[in-house]
Amino acid sequence: MVQLYLRDVESSVSRPIKELKGFAKVMLQPKETKIVRFKLTTRDLSFWDEKTNDWLAEPGEFEVLLGNSLDNISHREKFILQ
Repeated sequence: MVQLYLRDVESSVSRPIKELKGFAKVMLQPKETKIVRFKLTTRDLSFWDEKTNDWLAEPGEFEVLLGNSLDNISHREKFILQ
């Protein structure tokens, strides 16, 4: 199992440290590798804004976290939403 979490590094509202945005079940033989692809959308980066009654994706730094569970993150990458 591969799980993809997002973290909004600096949000104007309180958000979970890790938000599950995708997962894939992958069967591997010993020493086998596979490529797993996830497609993130603007909605994946958004939170519900009570002021506007709409989804809001704030510009800023986000972190992608990959692992096989919430507590076992094996890869991290950052990106900037402009």
